[in-house]
Amino acid sequence: MKEKNIKERVGKVGGQAVLEGVMMRGKTGYTTAVRKPDGSIVRDTHPNEIRKRNFFLRLPVVRGVASFVESMILSFSTLNFAAESLEIEEETAFEKWLAKIFGKSLTAIIMAIGTVLGVLLGVGLFLLLPAWISGFIPSPVWRRIFEGVLRIAIFLSYIALISLMNDIKRTFMYHGAEHKSIFCYEKGLELTVENVRKQKRFHPRCGTSFMFLMMFVGVLIGLIIGVVFPAAKENTWLYVGIKILLLPVTMGLGYEIIRYAGKHDNAVIRVFTAPGLWIQRLTTKEPTDDMIEVAIVALKSALPEEFPEEEVFAGISLPEKEEAPESAPAEENAPAEVNMPAEETAPAKENTPPEGKA
Repeated sequence: MKEKNIKERVGKVGGQAVLEGVMMRGKTGYTTAVRKPDGSIVRDTHPNEIRKRNFFLRLPVVRGVASFVESMILSFSTLNFAAESLEIEEETAFEKWLAKIFGKSLTAIIMAIGTVLGVLLGVGLFLLLPAWISGFIPSPVWRRIFEGVLRIAIFLSYIALISLMNDIKRTFMYHGAEHKSIFCYEKGLELTVENVRKQKRFHPRCGTSFMFLMMFVGVLIGLIIGVVFPAAKENTWLYVGIKILLLPVTMGLGYEIIRYAGKHDNAVIRVFTAPGLWIQRLTTKEPTDDMIEVAIVALKSALPEEFPEEEVFAGISLPEKEEAPESAPAEENAPAEVNMPAEETAPAKENTPPEGKA
């Protein structure tokens, strides 16, 4: 493959891990692939309507906010599909009651409630708590630096704790499969399990790196807030309120750094992206071959212009379909025909009802 074509692949596809699966997003659409308990792989593909942005949404910094909102919307739908694809055999009485009341929309309602609670938890844990604790430090400059360090420490502790859960461990393994398959694609290699397995699992454009850069940029913005709004130095609630209002700026700047880092490699970029890559040692794990297969299916399905449908499942292990046993011919099963001489079968034929009737 020509070097020019390989460079064009960088940044062309992105994704995320979901419960027992992977979502991959191309320029024309996105696909979520999930491995079901029986070993089969189910897919959910949609056109990428959200990417049809106007000129304003394509501007630097602004496009980062648009991408973040887009990712949140896609995450909601992909996680919803993954949850519905996994077969849960037992339900509690409360779950049955909820299903009876809300019907098919139950999963969407639970996801919406979980998202709201997650946002509230994030604001409280990563904004309010660090700002309140750091408020006891007299120096405004050291206060904001300590706030940023404390926020990173809370983030790392949170990741380390949830990684102890079995479901999260497997999701982090699918996260590794996602990164490895994207690396394989961007290098122009054939998307096989062998080729994908050899790739690195730490990717500079990962959302984990994005989160870390947002925290780093947040420290700088916190220092600027103290200069522009002196009253916020002593008023924690005012400071947090201003910082929430400036979150779009934080997202946009973090996105631009990640975007640039994904396409360039120099000493400065390596310094900026190194902490995010280190954190990925927590959020990505080495995947198994069957997880890599799911990531390959998702990636190929998200790029139909490059991979025809007949190539998507090439080389992918799936459970064999059980074929129904062939029924024996009627004449072989007829009792009158088994080891009986012709002259003994004649009377039985005379009493046989007409063909086609009982």
